[in-house]
Amino acid sequence: MSSANEKPTPSEASRSASPWIAFRHATFTVVWTATVVANVGTWMYNAASGWLMTSLDADPLTVSLVQVASSLPMFLFALPAGALADTVDKRRFLIGCEIVLTIVAAASAVLVGLNLVTPPILLLFTFLLGVGAAFTAPAWQSVVPQLVPRQDLAAAVASNGVGVNISRAIGPALGGAVIGGLGIAAPFWINALSNFAVIGALLWWRPASSQGSALPSERLAGAMVIGFRHARFNPRLRATLVRAAAFFFFASAYWALLPLVARNQIAGGPELYGFLLGAIGVGAVVGAFMLSWMKAIFGSDGLVAAGTAGTALSLILLGLARYSEIALAACLIAGISWIAVLATVNVSVQVSLPDWVRGRGLAIFVTVFFGAMTAGSALWGQLASGIGLPAAHFLAAAGAIAGIALTWRWKLQTGAGVDLAPSMHWPAPVLAIDAAADRGPVLVTVEYRIAPERRESFLIHIRDLEQQRRRDGAYSWDVFEDAAESGRFLETFMVASWLEHLRQHQRVTNADRAVQDAIQEFGAAAQPKVTHFVAANFRQSS
Repeated sequence: MSSANEKPTPSEASRSASPWIAFRHATFTVVWTATVVANVGTWMYNAASGWLMTSLDADPLTVSLVQVASSLPMFLFALPAGALADTVDKRRFLIGCEIVLTIVAAASAVLVGLNLVTPPILLLFTFLLGVGAAFTAPAWQSVVPQLVPRQDLAAAVASNGVGVNISRAIGPALGGAVIGGLGIAAPFWINALSNFAVIGALLWWRPASSQGSALPSERLAGAMVIGFRHARFNPRLRATLVRAAAFFFFASAYWALLPLVARNQIAGGPELYGFLLGAIGVGAVVGAFMLSWMKAIFGSDGLVAAGTAGTALSLILLGLARYSEIALAACLIAGISWIAVLATVNVSVQVSLPDWVRGRGLAIFVTVFFGAMTAGSALWGQLASGIGLPAAHFLAAAGAIAGIALTWRWKLQTGAGVDLAPSMHWPAPVLAIDAAADRGPVLVTVEYRIAPERRESFLIHIRDLEQQRRRDGAYSWDVFEDAAESGRFLETFMVASWLEHLRQHQRVTNADRAVQDAIQEFGAAAQPKVTHFVAANFRQSS
């Protein structure tokens, strides 16, 4: 195996860059095909629901609430879904969720066919389907490594991105055509039926059994708290979240207002709306194949800035569009820009996370993503009601451009060269008492003896340990100086239970170890003294 600093050979680079390598694995091919079919149905539903709302209530705010109802569940439920994905059988969980989603989708199709749908009912069903998508998204992401061997994982991730954009290109255009030919209820029924492809693929797939950690699984509530704490004290992840929020908030404008651009501004029908959504998908597919070229020219930060500028241009064109040709060009630019930004920030999240918290870190990213989309959709719909469609688009474009400058200091993919593999260098604690797994809290102290002349430098560097300890599960941290003995310092941190401290042993990375070794070089003693204190159990005598 090559080291992290070695460059791949041309054949290796070609292999990792090609999204088609993964299709030589039958399991991946079957599941990928089924998810593309289901995603086509989902995009047909999204196009049909947006168009139906323009018939039920053409107020811009009401129409934009369709996007809000679709995005809000991801904001509300992505984090618990990410934690849940680590504690259940993923295959069974996905089968159950897909069955429920099929029932809900079929119920919405029945109501549409019977002309019983009102704006609140349409928003309710859109929200419920969004809840299902929110709970299945982390599980779907986490099963990908089980479908292909490790060396083909990058290709599988790239193939999934291509599949999403293919369905985004086909689904809306097909939805518009189906509405025109078979009526508004047809896309709703197709969405319900398309889920059977995924259910069948999951029933057919038999994943190999794997051995997990010797420690028990984390509980849902505790896993969520640890996930939040990790995000708060992971500066690379925080920087990515800031850049993502700044982009998606303003990019949400064209997603929320596109039905009104097609219907009111250009005076087109459902076919035009479908083609506009399809053009975004086509642009995204084209952009996916241009990513490596664009990344080589702009770099990660420059590519996000260029994608944001492209989005601003598309917003301006949509604000000016009175003819379908201009709107189609705007949507193509929007699609290329969308995939350029989305893929770059997604990779930035991935390289900032160790494996043990990857699901929760991605879920937090999804929460920020859809939270920005939800808030933005509501705002741009409200503004369009007050100042008109063109002005709302222009204002969103100006905000996107301003966001480039305001967030530039938060850099992306700074964790690309960081070794986040577990170091496993902490020795197992020596116990003289019974420390049950749930006993706690636990106080850990690390005693350092520092040459007095190096005091200031030591205090500066030891602050790096605070983020490590808190990021890996500690809820408090401090460092104390012995008032009676110069050069004697005591680092302290607390974790919720003995089991949580044992998990800390598995979470320390090789990059963390390098920081810890550097701090130890300040001391005169070879090794700091580590002590563990467990909260005493007080028992009242009867």
